[in-house]
Order: sequence, then C-alpha cells, then structure tokens
Amino acid sequence: MRVGITGRYHTDDLPEIILQDISEGLTKIDDAGQVTAGLAKSWETNDNGKTWIFHLDENKFWQDGKKVSSETVQYSFENVPIERPDSSTLVFRLESPFAPFPSVVAKSTFKKGLLGTGEWRVVNLSLVGSYVERLSLVNKNGDKKVVKFYPTEERVKLAFKLGEVDAIYDLIDPKPFDKWGVVKLSQIPDLGRYVAVFFNTKVGLLGNKDFRQALSYATDKEILGYERAISPLSPLSWAYNPQVKPYSFDQERARELIKDMDLPKEQKENLSVKLTTTPVLLEIAEKIAGNWGEVGVKTVLQVTSNLPTEYEAFLAIYDIPSDPDQYSTWHSTQLETNITKYSNPRIDKLLEDGRLELDQEKRKAIYFDFQRFLLEDAPVIFLYHPISFSVQRE
Repeated sequence: MRVGITGRYHTDDLPEIILQDISEGLTKIDDAGQVTAGLAKSWETNDNGKTWIFHLDENKFWQDGKKVSSETVQYSFENVPIERPDSSTLVFRLESPFAPFPSVVAKSTFKKGLLGTGEWRVVNLSLVGSYVERLSLVNKNGDKKVVKFYPTEERVKLAFKLGEVDAIYDLIDPKPFDKWGVVKLSQIPDLGRYVAVFFNTKVGLLGNKDFRQALSYATDKEILGYERAISPLSPLSWAYNPQVKPYSFDQERARELIKDMDLPKEQKENLSVKLTTTPVLLEIAEKIAGNWGEVGVKTVLQVTSNLPTEYEAFLAIYDIPSDPDQYSTWHSTQLETNITKYSNPRIDKLLEDGRLELDQEKRKAIYFDFQRFLLEDAPVIFLYHPISFSVQRE
C-alpha cells in the first residue's frame, strides 16, 4: 500500500495520522480531550502543577523488544529539566505551574531512528532537505506501507492519477474523485479542525467590533453544507460551551450594525474587505464574498499558498488543540501566533487562569467564559468543521 498525505513535515512533527501508528506518548488524549494513560500508567503533581511526576507502565516495550524505561523515554522542552530517579519514573520540573502539561506529553516519543512502540515500525526514511519525503513502514504481520508526502492537495491528487500512490488520506476537497467510479471514497466529519475567517483586528474598520459582527451575521454558514462550528473548541471537548452567540445568518441585522456605525456617508457606501485564502478554500471564499456584497461590503479575493504576513481577513483551516488552552492563539502577548492581533485584558486573564487551575470543573467554568467573551468580540467567524476524505483504488 502506497499512501499520499498533504503537508511538509520534519521528523519531529509528523502528522497524528502517522504518529498514532508508530508510537505513543506518556499519555493519550481521547476525543473529548480527556487525558488517559499511555506509556505512563499514572502521574501526579504535588506543587500545583509546577512539578509533574510520571510512573511508567511496566508492560510497555519498544519495537526492538526492549522494555520502556525512564532512560529511554526522550522528551526535550526548553527550560524544563527532566529527572529520572529510577527506571520507571520521570520528573519534569517546570519554571511555573502549567495545568495542561499532561496533554503536552501525549506527543509520541521515540528511541533513535524513529523506533517507537506502535503497531507499525519505520524501516526506511527519505528526506528532501530537512523535510520527510517518504516513510516505509512494516507491521508485526509483515504487511508493508509506504507513506509519501506532497506539498499541496493538487500535487497529491496528481500523484494518485499518475499511479504514484494507491490511496490518499485526509483530503479537504474530494474533487474530482467524487465523480470517479473506480475508487472508494470515504468521509468523516473532522471535529478536531474548523474553517474560519480570521480578522486582522488592527487594520481599518476590522478593528471595530460592530463591523466584525456585521460580517459575521452577513455570512450564511448553512449554505456551505457542513457541520457548523460556533466555538474555538471542538464540540466533543469537555470544556465546550454550546451557549455562545452563534451569529446565525441575519443580513438585516448586519445592515443595521453597518448603518449604526459612526462613519461618513461616503465611506459607509464604499466599504470593502480584502479576503485572503488558499486554493482549496477558494470556492468557499467566493460564497462569503457574495454574502458580504449583499450587505454592501465589496470583497476583493486574494489566493495564497502560505500564511500571509499581512492581510485583512484570512479564510483558513485551524487545527484545534487537544486541550482547551488556547493561550498561544488569543493572548495579546503572543505576537507570532495570535494572527488576528486580538487584544482583550479579560480574555488574557481567563487564558492565564485556565493554565493555572488544576480542578477540571473550575477550568471548565473559565473556558466557558473565555468562549462566551471571545464570540462577543468576534475577531473570527467560525464557519464549519471540514470533512476529511480518504480515497483508495478499488
């Protein structure tokens, strides 16, 4: 079996669809975001989340047959020393308390040469520069699988057409294979991602909450044909708040908000937004542009293959973190990862508190408030959860 996957990856950031086959971490995370046992059977903190102690499962083995021990478990976090008081215990000493840390060590760990603990073992690895081009895998039954990585969906689709691969995993756009009669096309809703319009809140009128809300109401999320997303968290998450402002399609409300904005008449009659997106989402962007035009906002579309450094509105797919902690995405100090440049002291405080609170019910209350206040400010339009398509030759 030869499998094609879209994306450029290094050996230390392979996609989860591959990692889950070849190894595991100290912990695992279920669909609801709950942390469960992995290589570690238990863990605890005795100082409110600053020091984390993990106890290994004595029945775990590497693919070379050797027992998993504290000496062979390799993690590297900046400014986090790791102690190994005995062969079955690891101690992580953090600079400050961090409640989500058990979810961080769900990241798969390996011995040298990508030797893991999973059903599939890496027997060969090809690189182009620092990027993984190809992985050759074998399982305990001797079955073989080759995984090839391609930079874009267009390129992986071409590889399938040319016979370079027999299957494609995790396609966003199934065309043209949805019209082929000689392939098996399967699909599942991907509740671990959402598609959204991110606003640059430091640019022009997009710094105005009323204008952002108007664009949110003006966007018909239902005609997109997917399961609605209304929150930055997965609807499966233990911290998901379903009682947030949904911004249901209401163009009359959008017009009212625009009408009430304190702007010169000429400016109000010549509203425009530049919407940037990737090729795979261009069709969705065109529908959104049509919606915005109906409430008097001209939309200029721009297509890019990379994350733009400067933009007004950016239509993109976002991978939802397994833990509800979204400090890096929304906290005002995170200049490199807060792509909306959003700044709100209340949101900052909630995100800070959520990282410190160990009690899950109290954390849940914090993240309920985080979602509620974020949606009120509308720095982003949450659209839908995409469908993950897989294609295989019959």
